[in-house]
Amino acid sequence: MSGAQTNQRGGRRSWELACDALRILAVDPVEVGGAVLRCAAGPVRDEWLQALQSALPAHTPWRRMPATITDERLLGGLDLAATLRAGSPMVQAGLLRETDGGIVLLAMAERIEAATAARLAAVLDHGGFRLERDGFAATVQARIACVALDESFGDDEQLPNALLQRLPLLLDLSNIGLDDFEAPTLDERCIASARHKLKSVQSPPEIVEALCAAAMAFGIDSIRAPLMALRVARICAALAGRASVTSEDASLAAGLVLAPRATRIPAPAEPAPPEPQSADQEPPQPPAPPPDAPPPPQTEAEQPQQDPEVQTQSVEPLQEQILAAAQAAIPADLLLHLLARNAAAMRQRSQGRSGALQQSRRRGRPAGVRQAVPRLGQRLSVVDTLRAAAPWQSLRRNALPAQASARERVQVRSEDFHVRRYKQRSETATLFIIDASGSAALHRLAEAKGAIELLLAQCYIRRDQVAVIAFRGRAAEVLLPPTRSLVRARRSLAGLPGGGGTPLAAGIDAGAAMAASLVRAGLTPTVVLLTDGRGNVTREGVGNREQATQEALSAAKALRSGGHRVLVIDTGPRPQPQAAQLSAALGGLYLPLPHADASVLATAVQRSRLSADNRAVAR
Repeated sequence: MSGAQTNQRGGRRSWELACDALRILAVDPVEVGGAVLRCAAGPVRDEWLQALQSALPAHTPWRRMPATITDERLLGGLDLAATLRAGSPMVQAGLLRETDGGIVLLAMAERIEAATAARLAAVLDHGGFRLERDGFAATVQARIACVALDESFGDDEQLPNALLQRLPLLLDLSNIGLDDFEAPTLDERCIASARHKLKSVQSPPEIVEALCAAAMAFGIDSIRAPLMALRVARICAALAGRASVTSEDASLAAGLVLAPRATRIPAPAEPAPPEPQSADQEPPQPPAPPPDAPPPPQTEAEQPQQDPEVQTQSVEPLQEQILAAAQAAIPADLLLHLLARNAAAMRQRSQGRSGALQQSRRRGRPAGVRQAVPRLGQRLSVVDTLRAAAPWQSLRRNALPAQASARERVQVRSEDFHVRRYKQRSETATLFIIDASGSAALHRLAEAKGAIELLLAQCYIRRDQVAVIAFRGRAAEVLLPPTRSLVRARRSLAGLPGGGGTPLAAGIDAGAAMAASLVRAGLTPTVVLLTDGRGNVTREGVGNREQATQEALSAAKALRSGGHRVLVIDTGPRPQPQAAQLSAALGGLYLPLPHADASVLATAVQRSRLSADNRAVAR
């Protein structure tokens, strides 16, 4: 079979699953919870959404939610215009309250903020939320379903995990061509009948156990997945007019819910080994009865038990059936998808997201408002200022004389002022602190030069800067101030000599000073220390190994207090305990690379930056 025929067959299979998910979601979208459509804007996605909206009951709420929605529009808040007219607080309903009992269509879901995704996930869990803001409190009912439109190209962007765990139906429509899909046919009578039968559908215990076993076989570690699969199986049974969930319903639910979440392919069941039997001994045979003898009576245990309508299946064959059906829905390149998913989690934190989040006065993405008087370039939020002043207008007018009250239609005081907050990611700077002492210095410097060149080759993508400090003899010196110039870096490193003592404490002190200056300049430093940890020169330039070791540990603790991300690369011929002890004092990552080349060193630096980005917080 050619590649084109394989893609066409996969596209038709994906559209069939999408049509099954469409019927399931049309029965009770709130009970299901929602779906994720991975597909760019086009006729395939429009056809699916239009069919879903037409299959829902009349007057079902359908609201489009942008990924950059504000908390005020999402949750609700003070109606500024009505409050100013009435002179008392007036509440404005948010988008979630407007969509109670309907579907929220989340556009460009891969770009939603983590905080907004957490609020939406809480509403999906509890069917409502507690609103406390602008001087009032209320409990808002919002039983919604969410259809998230994933428009990401490749695997650089992903939906927040909080939404992926709560939306059962994960549909990939990206490989469906115009020749693969047909207009879905929905039987409105069947869907309406399923809505009435859904509450009475029973779930046999063996079905529940089989779904849980299938989730474990696929490597799914969340209990939400089999629970969501069970809800989908109940709706499948209601669509088929059955009063109880069968293996067919569970198989379809496993293909829609469990298969897209698989992290491994289940291993085939091993056949049971035959019982050992001696070669010279045959199994005993019962004596043959006489030809005219009546058949022996059967005991109660030997008599077969039959059910007139439904024959109960054993758990093991049921699990195998569900696993086989779910495996048919797994893409053939599952391993590539898993590798791409893991790599995307690393790239998402590296490319375009270089440094830690930091507050800004005028630049960056909006991060809410706070109560403060505008100063030092801060921007006044006029709407939020008026919103804070609106509830107090009647009291403030009564406190003024009649003439003054008539002149001042809206009274704003200093405690009403609110300023906008912004957040942006700072640039990063990789600071190399190189041990240039000893006979092996030339080898270590060659590795550092190659790693710096590899990192500078990508500095335009990650907006990185690179600096180099070398220590040898009696002191440390700055070879390369923070720069993006590859030519300057090569020129600075070309004439560095090696040899002499190891002033380890002086090198760490110089690195701490430069890291502090980088922070003051608005950069996020990553410190990479290349040494074997065996210092033998004190800060005064005197040879004393014991004192030099203590001073190095003291300098490491001082560098750690700055909260910088640190990677210690042990360049000794074998892992040295002094380097591990120094890494523990620095609170950084320890990596013994006695025989590493430049590419391995550059990869280690990049991975250390990625792992540290998880712990980056807003300053």
